[in-house]
Amino acid sequence: MTPASQVRQSMTLHGVESAFLRVAAHTHVPPHPTPIVLLHGWGIDSVAMTPIADRLSALGYTCIVPDFPGFGASATPSIAWTVRDYADWSLALLDALDIRRAHLFAHSFGARVALILGADHADRLDKIVLTGAAGVPSRRSLSARVRLTLYKAVRSGLHRLGAAPTAERLAAWYSARYGSADYQAAIGVMRQTFLNVVNQDLRPVAARVSRPTLLFWGDHDEATPLWQGRLLESLIPDAGLIVYEGGDHYAYLQRAAELCRTLDHFLRH
Repeated sequence: MTPASQVRQSMTLHGVESAFLRVAAHTHVPPHPTPIVLLHGWGIDSVAMTPIADRLSALGYTCIVPDFPGFGASATPSIAWTVRDYADWSLALLDALDIRRAHLFAHSFGARVALILGADHADRLDKIVLTGAAGVPSRRSLSARVRLTLYKAVRSGLHRLGAAPTAERLAAWYSARYGSADYQAAIGVMRQTFLNVVNQDLRPVAARVSRPTLLFWGDHDEATPLWQGRLLESLIPDAGLIVYEGGDHYAYLQRAAELCRTLDHFLRH
């Protein structure tokens, strides 16, 4: 496969210096008129999307691959953001690049953003492709639910008693003991951003997505288990699900060639 023409650029969007990669469509294939915006997952950046962008460019697509604020070469926002802030930022990117309508390809956290765009800004989109999509709350065990309820009750009681320093030490201990790897890795405002993101249930949003949507999933995905993919398929009005046997949360990279052929057929027809 011939290397794609890649240009890295940056601009200020919503007060944040924002980096993105433009991957040009190959000149030896018929160009597709609608560009594809590829949205990466949490804790990674545009590098995780370039193998897909390279393959799609060889099929005639122009690809825009941004680094979300707080990741990669983009700056970190000055305050904690929500998923909707990232959706607004993504729209600002489309506006700045004069893209009136785009396809979306989104993984994990990026799929959270794509769901909001598909529900509230469908006029800016053509088709949506999600892989290992986040947005459905995980099923906590009974012991985990009891532990969390007890922790919140104790912390709240300490604050009412004026023992804020003790409450803060308890919060730090609880986070270190039970917080996820992504939470532990987040620093500064990105830690609160992470909490804002993972605590938002996007099932009602998924039910309002009004663009044709294709879901790709690995049946060994532990970060976003397959049952979540099946649930999203049932919630999104016009959706289909393709399951890759043996694939994990990064099945889209493990099966990149096959995925891009299927994706091309979906987008062109």
